[in-house]
Amino acid sequence: MAASKYQIDMCHGPLFGKIVLFSLPLMFTYILQLLFNAADLIVIGHYAPHEAMAAVGATMNLNSLVINIFIGISIGANVLAARYFGARDRRSITRTVQTTMTVALFGGILLMIVGLLVARPLLILMDTPENILPQACTYIWICFCAIPCIMLYNFGCAILRAVGDTRRPLFFLVIAGVINVLLNLFFVIVCGMEVAGVALATAISHAISAGLILRTLSVTREAYRFNLKKLYVDWKIFFEMLKIGIPAGVQSSCFAISNMIIQSSINSFGSLAMAGMTAALGVEGIVYVGSFSFHQTAISFVAQNLGGKKFKRIQRSLFNCFFCACLCNLILGEGFYLFGEQVLRIFNPNPEVIAWGLLRMKMLFTTYFLCGIMDVASGGLRGLGYSFLSAVITLFGACVFRVWWVFEIFPHYRTMENLLLSYPISWLLVAILNSTLLYWVCRRLFRAQRWKGGRIGGAKRPAV
Repeated sequence: MAASKYQIDMCHGPLFGKIVLFSLPLMFTYILQLLFNAADLIVIGHYAPHEAMAAVGATMNLNSLVINIFIGISIGANVLAARYFGARDRRSITRTVQTTMTVALFGGILLMIVGLLVARPLLILMDTPENILPQACTYIWICFCAIPCIMLYNFGCAILRAVGDTRRPLFFLVIAGVINVLLNLFFVIVCGMEVAGVALATAISHAISAGLILRTLSVTREAYRFNLKKLYVDWKIFFEMLKIGIPAGVQSSCFAISNMIIQSSINSFGSLAMAGMTAALGVEGIVYVGSFSFHQTAISFVAQNLGGKKFKRIQRSLFNCFFCACLCNLILGEGFYLFGEQVLRIFNPNPEVIAWGLLRMKMLFTTYFLCGIMDVASGGLRGLGYSFLSAVITLFGACVFRVWWVFEIFPHYRTMENLLLSYPISWLLVAILNSTLLYWVCRRLFRAQRWKGGRIGGAKRPAV
Protein backbone atom coordinates (compact mmCIF):
# COMPACT_ATOMS: atom_id res chain seq x y z
CA MET A 1 0.00 0.00 0.00
CA ALA A 2 1.57 3.24 -1.15
CA ALA A 3 2.04 5.86 1.52
CA SER A 4 1.41 9.57 1.10
CA LYS A 5 3.63 12.21 2.64
CA TYR A 6 1.05 12.72 5.41
CA GLN A 7 0.95 9.08 6.58
CA ILE A 8 3.04 7.48 9.32
CA ASP A 9 3.97 3.80 9.31
CA MET A 10 3.68 2.93 12.99
CA CYS A 11 4.76 -0.68 12.56
CA HIS A 12 8.35 -0.10 11.45
CA GLY A 13 11.30 2.11 12.35
CA PRO A 14 12.18 4.11 15.50
CA LEU A 15 9.19 4.59 17.78
CA PHE A 16 9.83 7.68 19.87
CA GLY A 17 10.35 10.01 16.91
CA LYS A 18 7.19 8.76 15.20
CA ILE A 19 5.19 9.13 18.40
CA VAL A 20 6.37 12.72 18.73
CA LEU A 21 5.70 13.41 15.03
CA PHE A 22 2.20 11.97 15.39
CA SER A 23 1.33 13.63 18.70
CA LEU A 24 2.67 17.16 18.12
CA PRO A 25 0.06 18.08 15.46
CA LEU A 26 -2.57 16.59 17.78
CA MET A 27 -1.32 18.83 20.58
CA PHE A 28 -1.32 21.93 18.42
CA THR A 29 -4.74 21.03 17.02
CA TYR A 30 -6.18 20.64 20.50
CA ILE A 31 -4.46 23.77 21.85
CA LEU A 32 -5.57 25.87 18.90
CA GLN A 33 -9.11 24.58 19.29
CA LEU A 34 -9.01 25.60 22.93
CA LEU A 35 -7.46 28.97 22.14
CA PHE A 36 -10.21 29.66 19.64
CA ASN A 37 -12.78 28.61 22.25
CA ALA A 38 -10.97 30.78 24.76
CA ALA A 39 -11.25 33.65 22.28
CA ASP A 40 -15.02 33.20 22.55
CA LEU A 41 -14.78 33.59 26.34
CA ILE A 42 -12.38 36.53 26.10
CA VAL A 43 -14.68 38.42 23.73
CA ILE A 44 -17.65 37.65 25.96
CA GLY A 45 -15.72 38.53 29.14
CA HIS A 46 -14.62 41.94 27.86
CA TYR A 47 -17.52 43.06 25.68
CA ALA A 48 -20.54 41.56 27.46
CA PRO A 49 -21.81 41.29 31.07
CA HIS A 50 -20.41 38.50 33.26
CA GLU A 51 -23.83 36.82 33.05
CA ALA A 52 -23.13 36.13 29.37
CA MET A 53 -19.90 34.36 30.25
CA ALA A 54 -21.67 32.35 32.91
CA ALA A 55 -24.30 31.38 30.33
CA VAL A 56 -21.65 29.97 27.98
CA GLY A 57 -20.05 28.06 30.88
CA ALA A 58 -23.39 26.59 31.92
CA THR A 59 -23.75 24.90 28.50
CA MET A 60 -20.30 23.30 28.21
CA ASN A 61 -21.02 20.01 29.95
CA LEU A 62 -24.46 19.72 28.34
CA ASN A 63 -22.93 20.13 24.90
CA SER A 64 -20.45 17.36 25.72
CA LEU A 65 -23.22 15.09 26.97
CA VAL A 66 -25.20 15.27 23.74
CA ILE A 67 -22.35 14.62 21.27
CA ASN A 68 -20.04 12.27 23.20
CA ILE A 69 -21.84 9.01 22.34
CA PHE A 70 -21.27 9.46 18.62
CA ILE A 71 -17.80 10.90 19.11
CA GLY A 72 -17.03 7.68 20.99
CA ILE A 73 -18.05 5.71 17.91
CA SER A 74 -15.40 7.68 15.99
CA ILE A 75 -12.84 6.06 18.30
CA GLY A 76 -14.16 2.71 17.12
CA ALA A 77 -13.62 3.85 13.54
CA ASN A 78 -10.08 4.95 14.42
CA VAL A 79 -9.22 1.58 15.94
CA LEU A 80 -10.66 -0.45 13.06
CA ALA A 81 -9.11 1.68 10.32
CA ALA A 82 -5.71 1.61 12.05
CA ARG A 83 -5.92 -2.15 12.53
CA TYR A 84 -6.78 -2.73 8.85
CA PHE A 85 -4.07 -0.27 7.79
CA GLY A 86 -1.51 -2.17 9.86
CA ALA A 87 -2.68 -5.42 8.24
CA ARG A 88 -2.58 -3.79 4.75
CA ASP A 89 -6.26 -4.70 4.12
CA ARG A 90 -7.36 -2.08 1.54
CA ARG A 91 -10.88 -3.44 1.05
CA SER A 92 -11.68 -3.32 4.77
CA ILE A 93 -10.25 0.20 5.05
CA THR A 94 -12.57 1.42 2.26
CA ARG A 95 -15.60 -0.24 3.84
CA THR A 96 -14.71 1.29 7.19
CA VAL A 97 -14.41 4.80 5.75
CA GLN A 98 -17.74 4.65 3.89
CA THR A 99 -19.52 3.29 6.94
CA THR A 100 -17.88 5.81 9.26
CA MET A 101 -18.77 8.91 7.27
CA THR A 102 -22.32 7.74 6.53
CA VAL A 103 -22.93 7.18 10.25
CA ALA A 104 -21.42 10.60 10.99
CA LEU A 105 -23.76 12.38 8.57
CA PHE A 106 -27.06 10.77 9.50
CA GLY A 107 -26.13 10.35 13.18
CA GLY A 108 -25.30 14.05 13.35
CA ILE A 109 -28.69 15.04 11.95
CA LEU A 110 -30.47 12.79 14.46
CA LEU A 111 -28.37 14.12 17.31
CA MET A 112 -29.07 17.72 16.31
CA ILE A 113 -32.82 17.12 16.54
CA VAL A 114 -32.56 15.40 19.93
CA GLY A 115 -30.27 18.10 21.28
CA LEU A 116 -32.61 20.91 20.28
CA LEU A 117 -35.47 19.17 22.08
CA VAL A 118 -33.72 18.38 25.37
CA ALA A 119 -31.48 21.44 25.79
CA ARG A 120 -33.78 23.74 27.77
CA PRO A 121 -35.20 21.03 30.12
CA LEU A 122 -31.68 19.84 30.96
CA LEU A 123 -30.42 23.37 31.62
CA ILE A 124 -33.33 23.86 34.01
CA LEU A 125 -32.57 20.50 35.64
CA MET A 126 -28.98 21.70 36.20
CA ASP A 127 -30.31 24.65 38.25
CA THR A 128 -29.11 27.21 35.75
CA PRO A 129 -29.95 30.62 37.27
CA GLU A 130 -33.00 32.35 35.80
CA ASN A 131 -31.04 35.47 34.85
CA ILE A 132 -28.78 33.55 32.44
CA LEU A 133 -31.17 30.79 31.27
CA PRO A 134 -32.41 32.59 28.11
CA GLN A 135 -28.85 33.32 26.94
CA ALA A 136 -27.71 29.78 27.74
CA CYS A 137 -30.60 28.37 25.68
CA THR A 138 -29.80 30.66 22.74
CA TYR A 139 -26.14 29.62 22.78
CA ILE A 140 -26.77 25.87 23.00
CA TRP A 141 -29.53 25.87 20.33
CA ILE A 142 -27.30 27.58 17.77
CA CYS A 143 -24.37 25.28 18.61
CA PHE A 144 -26.57 22.18 18.28
CA CYS A 145 -27.45 23.19 14.71
CA ALA A 146 -23.76 22.62 13.88
CA ILE A 147 -23.65 19.07 15.31
CA PRO A 148 -23.72 17.33 11.86
CA CYS A 149 -20.63 19.35 10.91
CA ILE A 150 -18.93 18.51 14.22
CA MET A 151 -19.63 14.82 13.62
CA LEU A 152 -18.27 14.85 10.06
CA TYR A 153 -15.11 16.65 11.14
CA ASN A 154 -14.40 14.37 14.11
CA PHE A 155 -15.13 11.13 12.24
CA GLY A 156 -13.03 12.31 9.32
CA CYS A 157 -10.17 13.18 11.67
CA ALA A 158 -10.44 9.70 13.21
CA ILE A 159 -9.86 8.16 9.77
CA LEU A 160 -6.86 10.38 9.09
CA ARG A 161 -5.35 9.62 12.53
CA ALA A 162 -5.71 5.91 11.84
CA VAL A 163 -3.29 6.20 8.89
CA GLY A 164 -0.93 8.51 10.77
CA ASP A 165 -2.11 11.82 9.34
CA THR A 166 -2.47 14.41 12.10
CA ARG A 167 -1.12 17.38 10.14
CA ARG A 168 -3.96 18.18 7.76
CA PRO A 169 -6.60 18.37 10.55
CA LEU A 170 -4.28 20.95 12.15
CA PHE A 171 -4.19 23.03 8.96
CA PHE A 172 -7.98 22.89 8.66
CA LEU A 173 -8.46 23.96 12.27
CA VAL A 174 -6.18 26.96 11.79
CA ILE A 175 -8.28 28.13 8.86
CA ALA A 176 -11.61 27.56 10.63
CA GLY A 177 -10.33 28.99 13.92
CA VAL A 178 -9.09 32.25 12.43
CA ILE A 179 -12.46 32.70 10.73
CA ASN A 180 -14.15 31.93 14.08
CA VAL A 181 -12.19 34.65 15.89
CA LEU A 182 -12.86 37.24 13.19
CA LEU A 183 -16.57 36.43 13.16
CA ASN A 184 -16.64 36.59 16.99
CA LEU A 185 -15.32 40.13 16.91
CA PHE A 186 -17.70 41.13 14.12
CA PHE A 187 -20.88 39.63 15.61
CA VAL A 188 -20.22 40.67 19.24
CA ILE A 189 -18.51 44.06 18.90
CA VAL A 190 -19.92 45.37 15.61
CA CYS A 191 -23.35 43.72 15.65
CA GLY A 192 -23.83 43.62 19.45
CA MET A 193 -25.13 40.03 19.35
CA GLU A 194 -23.29 38.89 22.56
CA VAL A 195 -23.96 35.17 23.21
CA ALA A 196 -25.81 34.59 19.93
CA GLY A 197 -22.91 36.09 17.98
CA VAL A 198 -20.33 33.81 19.61
CA ALA A 199 -22.50 30.75 18.97
CA LEU A 200 -23.10 31.70 15.31
CA ALA A 201 -19.37 32.26 14.72
CA THR A 202 -18.64 28.84 16.25
CA ALA A 203 -21.26 27.11 14.08
CA ILE A 204 -19.90 28.66 10.88
CA SER A 205 -16.33 27.62 11.74
CA HIS A 206 -17.50 24.02 12.33
CA ALA A 207 -19.12 24.01 8.88
CA ILE A 208 -15.86 25.19 7.29
CA SER A 209 -13.72 22.53 9.04
CA ALA A 210 -16.19 19.79 8.07
CA GLY A 211 -16.10 20.90 4.46
CA LEU A 212 -12.30 20.77 4.37
CA ILE A 213 -12.23 17.26 5.86
CA LEU A 214 -14.83 16.00 3.37
CA ARG A 215 -12.86 17.43 0.47
CA THR A 216 -9.64 15.77 1.68
CA LEU A 217 -11.26 12.35 1.98
CA SER A 218 -13.10 12.72 -1.32
CA VAL A 219 -10.13 13.66 -3.54
CA THR A 220 -7.48 11.30 -2.13
CA ARG A 221 -6.40 8.29 -4.18
CA GLU A 222 -5.54 6.25 -1.09
CA ALA A 223 -7.58 3.37 0.31
CA TYR A 224 -9.30 5.72 2.77
CA ARG A 225 -11.08 7.67 0.01
CA PHE A 226 -14.68 8.63 0.77
CA ASN A 227 -17.24 8.57 -2.05
CA LEU A 228 -20.08 10.97 -1.16
CA LYS A 229 -22.24 9.53 -3.97
CA LYS A 230 -22.09 6.00 -2.52
CA LEU A 231 -23.32 6.31 1.04
CA TYR A 232 -23.77 2.93 2.68
CA VAL A 233 -23.31 1.11 5.96
CA ASP A 234 -21.42 -2.17 6.14
CA TRP A 235 -23.23 -3.68 9.10
CA LYS A 236 -20.37 -5.94 10.13
CA ILE A 237 -18.03 -2.95 10.26
CA PHE A 238 -20.71 -0.86 11.94
CA PHE A 239 -21.24 -3.33 14.78
CA GLU A 240 -17.49 -3.65 15.27
CA MET A 241 -17.33 0.14 15.54
CA LEU A 242 -20.15 0.06 18.08
CA LYS A 243 -18.42 -2.66 20.08
CA ILE A 244 -15.34 -0.47 20.50
CA GLY A 245 -16.89 2.98 20.28
CA ILE A 246 -20.10 2.76 22.33
CA PRO A 247 -18.27 2.06 25.62
CA ALA A 248 -15.98 5.03 24.90
CA GLY A 249 -18.97 7.25 24.11
CA VAL A 250 -20.92 6.10 27.17
CA GLN A 251 -17.84 6.72 29.29
CA SER A 252 -17.45 10.26 27.94
CA SER A 253 -21.16 10.96 28.36
CA CYS A 254 -21.07 9.69 31.94
CA PHE A 255 -18.15 12.02 32.53
CA ALA A 256 -20.30 14.82 31.16
CA ILE A 257 -23.22 13.78 33.41
CA SER A 258 -21.01 13.71 36.51
CA ASN A 259 -19.53 17.08 35.51
CA MET A 260 -23.06 18.45 35.01
CA ILE A 261 -23.91 17.38 38.56
CA ILE A 262 -20.75 19.06 39.81
CA GLN A 263 -21.64 22.10 37.68
CA SER A 264 -25.05 22.27 39.36
CA SER A 265 -23.21 22.42 42.72
CA ILE A 266 -20.89 25.12 41.34
CA ASN A 267 -23.98 27.07 40.21
CA SER A 268 -25.11 27.25 43.85
CA PHE A 269 -22.12 29.53 44.58
CA GLY A 270 -23.48 32.22 42.22
CA SER A 271 -22.69 33.73 38.83
CA LEU A 272 -19.26 35.05 39.86
CA ALA A 273 -18.11 31.55 40.86
CA MET A 274 -19.55 30.18 37.62
CA ALA A 275 -17.66 32.79 35.59
CA GLY A 276 -14.41 32.01 37.48
CA MET A 277 -14.78 28.28 36.91
CA THR A 278 -15.52 28.91 33.23
CA ALA A 279 -12.38 31.05 32.85
CA ALA A 280 -10.26 28.35 34.53
CA LEU A 281 -11.83 25.73 32.25
CA GLY A 282 -10.62 27.73 29.27
CA VAL A 283 -7.07 27.28 30.57
CA GLU A 284 -7.57 23.75 31.90
CA GLY A 285 -8.16 22.46 28.43
CA ILE A 286 -4.60 23.44 27.48
CA VAL A 287 -3.26 21.51 30.49
CA TYR A 288 -5.28 18.52 29.32
CA VAL A 289 -3.43 18.51 25.98
CA GLY A 290 -0.95 15.84 27.13
CA SER A 291 -3.71 13.48 28.22
CA PHE A 292 -5.73 13.99 25.05
CA SER A 293 -2.85 13.77 22.57
CA PHE A 294 -1.17 10.71 23.99
CA HIS A 295 -4.50 8.98 24.59
CA GLN A 296 -5.18 9.31 20.86
CA THR A 297 -1.58 8.37 20.04
CA ALA A 298 -1.80 5.22 22.16
CA ILE A 299 -5.01 4.16 20.39
CA SER A 300 -3.55 4.51 16.88
CA PHE A 301 -0.10 3.05 17.59
CA VAL A 302 -1.46 0.09 19.56
CA ALA A 303 -4.17 -0.66 16.96
CA GLN A 304 -1.81 -0.47 13.97
CA ASN A 305 0.80 -2.68 15.62
CA LEU A 306 -1.88 -5.13 16.72
CA GLY A 307 -3.02 -5.38 13.10
CA GLY A 308 0.59 -5.84 12.01
CA LYS A 309 1.23 -8.35 14.86
CA LYS A 310 4.07 -6.23 16.25
CA PHE A 311 3.51 -7.10 19.87
CA LYS A 312 6.74 -5.78 21.41
CA ARG A 313 6.17 -2.43 19.70
CA ILE A 314 2.82 -2.22 21.50
CA GLN A 315 4.62 -2.36 24.84
CA ARG A 316 7.23 0.18 23.80
CA SER A 317 4.58 2.51 22.35
CA LEU A 318 2.64 2.49 25.62
CA PHE A 319 5.75 3.22 27.70
CA ASN A 320 6.59 6.23 25.53
CA CYS A 321 3.02 7.53 25.72
CA PHE A 322 2.89 7.22 29.52
CA PHE A 323 6.17 9.09 29.90
CA CYS A 324 5.26 11.89 27.48
CA ALA A 325 1.75 12.40 28.87
CA CYS A 326 2.93 12.71 32.48
CA LEU A 327 5.79 15.05 31.57
CA CYS A 328 3.57 17.26 29.42
CA ASN A 329 0.82 17.52 32.05
CA LEU A 330 3.31 18.29 34.83
CA ILE A 331 4.99 21.10 32.88
CA LEU A 332 1.74 22.69 31.70
CA GLY A 333 -0.14 22.21 34.98
CA GLU A 334 2.54 23.67 37.23
CA GLY A 335 3.35 26.43 34.74
CA PHE A 336 -0.21 27.71 34.42
CA TYR A 337 -0.75 27.48 38.17
CA LEU A 338 2.31 29.66 38.85
CA PHE A 339 1.07 32.35 36.44
CA GLY A 340 -2.61 31.74 37.07
CA GLU A 341 -3.61 35.26 38.06
CA GLN A 342 -2.05 36.83 34.98
CA VAL A 343 -3.64 34.23 32.69
CA LEU A 344 -7.12 34.52 34.22
CA ARG A 345 -6.99 38.30 33.94
CA ILE A 346 -6.98 37.84 30.16
CA PHE A 347 -10.42 36.23 30.41
CA ASN A 348 -12.00 38.54 32.95
CA PRO A 349 -10.54 41.43 35.00
CA ASN A 350 -13.01 41.03 37.90
CA PRO A 351 -10.96 40.15 41.06
CA GLU A 352 -13.69 37.85 42.42
CA VAL A 353 -13.86 35.94 39.15
CA ILE A 354 -10.05 35.56 39.19
CA ALA A 355 -10.10 34.31 42.79
CA TRP A 356 -12.58 31.56 41.95
CA GLY A 357 -10.56 30.57 38.89
CA LEU A 358 -7.33 30.39 40.92
CA LEU A 359 -8.98 28.00 43.34
CA ARG A 360 -9.78 25.56 40.53
CA MET A 361 -6.19 25.81 39.27
CA LYS A 362 -4.81 25.07 42.73
CA MET A 363 -6.92 21.94 43.16
CA LEU A 364 -6.67 20.46 39.66
CA PHE A 365 -3.68 21.75 37.72
CA THR A 366 -1.07 20.45 40.16
CA THR A 367 -2.44 16.90 39.94
CA TYR A 368 -3.17 16.66 36.21
CA PHE A 369 -0.40 14.10 35.59
CA LEU A 370 -2.77 11.55 37.18
CA CYS A 371 -5.25 12.27 34.42
CA GLY A 372 -2.47 11.58 31.88
CA ILE A 373 -1.82 8.12 33.32
CA MET A 374 -5.55 7.39 33.37
CA ASP A 375 -6.10 8.42 29.75
CA VAL A 376 -3.07 6.69 28.21
CA ALA A 377 -4.01 3.43 29.95
CA SER A 378 -7.55 3.82 28.62
CA GLY A 379 -6.24 4.51 25.10
CA GLY A 380 -4.03 1.43 25.20
CA LEU A 381 -6.96 -0.75 26.23
CA ARG A 382 -9.13 0.65 23.43
CA GLY A 383 -6.43 0.08 20.86
CA LEU A 384 -6.25 -3.55 22.00
CA GLY A 385 -10.03 -3.90 21.72
CA TYR A 386 -10.81 -3.85 25.46
CA SER A 387 -12.91 -0.71 25.31
CA PHE A 388 -15.79 -2.13 27.36
CA LEU A 389 -13.71 -3.09 30.40
CA SER A 390 -11.96 0.28 30.36
CA ALA A 391 -15.30 2.06 30.18
CA VAL A 392 -16.71 0.08 33.12
CA ILE A 393 -13.68 0.90 35.27
CA THR A 394 -13.83 4.57 34.37
CA LEU A 395 -17.60 4.70 34.82
CA PHE A 396 -17.45 3.46 38.41
CA GLY A 397 -14.03 4.80 39.36
CA ALA A 398 -14.63 8.35 38.12
CA CYS A 399 -18.24 9.11 37.20
CA VAL A 400 -20.10 7.18 39.91
CA PHE A 401 -17.45 8.18 42.45
CA ARG A 402 -17.90 11.90 41.67
CA VAL A 403 -21.68 11.68 41.90
CA TRP A 404 -21.34 9.87 45.23
CA TRP A 405 -18.94 12.58 46.42
CA VAL A 406 -21.38 15.36 45.51
CA PHE A 407 -24.29 13.74 47.35
CA GLU A 408 -22.48 12.11 50.30
CA ILE A 409 -19.31 14.08 51.06
CA PHE A 410 -19.95 17.60 49.75
CA PRO A 411 -23.14 18.29 51.83
CA HIS A 412 -21.16 17.84 55.07
CA TYR A 413 -18.54 20.41 54.09
CA ARG A 414 -19.95 22.78 51.47
CA THR A 415 -16.85 24.45 50.09
CA MET A 416 -15.55 24.70 46.55
CA GLU A 417 -12.30 23.02 47.66
CA ASN A 418 -14.19 19.96 48.86
CA LEU A 419 -16.20 19.83 45.64
CA LEU A 420 -13.15 20.04 43.37
CA LEU A 421 -11.24 17.44 45.39
CA SER A 422 -13.39 14.76 43.75
CA TYR A 423 -11.44 15.21 40.48
CA PRO A 424 -7.85 14.26 41.50
CA ILE A 425 -9.07 11.43 43.73
CA SER A 426 -11.08 9.93 40.86
CA TRP A 427 -8.11 10.29 38.47
CA LEU A 428 -5.86 8.40 40.86
CA LEU A 429 -8.39 5.62 41.38
CA VAL A 430 -9.03 5.06 37.67
CA ALA A 431 -5.33 5.36 36.78
CA ILE A 432 -4.49 2.50 39.14
CA LEU A 433 -7.32 0.29 37.93
CA ASN A 434 -6.86 0.92 34.19
CA SER A 435 -3.06 0.49 34.37
CA THR A 436 -3.47 -2.79 36.23
CA LEU A 437 -5.91 -4.08 33.60
CA LEU A 438 -3.63 -2.94 30.77
CA TYR A 439 -0.69 -4.77 32.33
CA TRP A 440 -2.77 -7.96 32.61
CA VAL A 441 -4.02 -7.72 28.99
CA CYS A 442 -0.52 -7.11 27.60
CA ARG A 443 0.93 -9.95 29.65
CA ARG A 444 -1.81 -12.29 28.40
CA LEU A 445 -1.25 -11.17 24.79
CA PHE A 446 2.51 -11.67 24.97
CA ARG A 447 2.14 -15.07 26.60
CA ALA A 448 -0.21 -16.17 23.83
CA GLN A 449 2.28 -14.97 21.21
CA ARG A 450 5.16 -16.84 22.86
CA TRP A 451 3.00 -19.98 22.91
CA LYS A 452 2.31 -19.69 19.18
CA GLY A 453 5.92 -18.90 18.39
CA GLY A 454 7.43 -21.59 20.60
CA ARG A 455 7.97 -25.29 20.32
CA ILE A 456 4.34 -26.32 20.53
CA GLY A 457 3.11 -24.31 17.58
CA GLY A 458 6.33 -24.61 15.65
CA ALA A 459 5.84 -21.23 14.01
CA LYS A 460 8.48 -18.55 13.85
CA ARG A 461 8.30 -15.66 16.26
CA PRO A 462 7.12 -12.56 14.36
CA ALA A 463 9.57 -9.75 13.75
CA VAL A 464 9.06 -6.55 15.73
